[in-house]
Amino acid sequence: MNLVILICIIFFLLTCNVYQFQTNRIKNKHITYIKNQIEHIIKKKSSGPILVVTEDKKMINLLFWLNKLIDKNRDNSIRFMRMELSMKRMLANVSHDLKTPLTVIAGYIEMLQGQTNISDKEQSRILHQVNEKTEEIITLMNTFFDLAKLEAGDMDIPLSKVNISEICKKNILLFYELIHLKGFEIIIDLPKKPVFALGNEEALNRVLSNLISNALRYGADGKLIGLRLCYDKSYVFFEIYDKGIGINEIEQEKIFERMFTLEESRNKAFQGSGLGLTISKRLMEEMQGSISVYSKPYERTSFSCSMKRLNG
Repeated sequence: MNLVILICIIFFLLTCNVYQFQTNRIKNKHITYIKNQIEHIIKKKSSGPILVVTEDKKMINLLFWLNKLIDKNRDNSIRFMRMELSMKRMLANVSHDLKTPLTVIAGYIEMLQGQTNISDKEQSRILHQVNEKTEEIITLMNTFFDLAKLEAGDMDIPLSKVNISEICKKNILLFYELIHLKGFEIIIDLPKKPVFALGNEEALNRVLSNLISNALRYGADGKLIGLRLCYDKSYVFFEIYDKGIGINEIEQEKIFERMFTLEESRNKAFQGSGLGLTISKRLMEEMQGSISVYSKPYERTSFSCSMKRLNG
């Protein structure tokens, strides 16, 4: 009887050892496979998930978090590549935008140096042109550095209660003469009562100025510019729109990227630095708001902003 029990115990222990050996063997095989897959992902810069058939809960949990890490790494790589392309495009555009006025300035200076019989009137005209081009360069560089400060979090934008109705009125009035000079119809839709929001007046002035300038620059075909302000219980919405040539769907996804200048969808004669809309987006985000674009060619191209509403 004792012998039978002993044999059973030995058999049980052997079975356990065999099972443990097999389990460890499978686990080591899985670990080696996972290591090889990670090496492959690093060397080949691939982003596929690591798949292992197992019932080991710890292994399943490890694979879950490894694949989460791989997904995050892939997303970061995509963002980095997009940022790199954006930076290259930005540097190319800044170089181009600086080269044009600098070439003009150099040409005028050469003219002044090479000709001694220039009349005072002509000299004054040339110096005026040189001054204009110099201011254009300064404006471009200031805009570039403003974006850099915004993205680095170095620009102080204190938030407080602002009268968005008055800010909208003030900004459209600043452009009123230019709007009529260009022959645009203007539509202004503002609530009768003042509307208040959480924001920064200086930042809002810049956002509205960028959006109105953008509508005037690119919406010439429609000869219409509109400003609309509305609200609900929680948010305030303002919109600048035109009836110009519009923006296609692909470019709508890129419109707020650095230096994107609407090369195909808008009028090439009005190319800007491509920073205005990017800065507007960053400023709206700093004010805990958002900005979006909608476009249907020759019917309505609008930029809509939302902000947190505050009671009057």
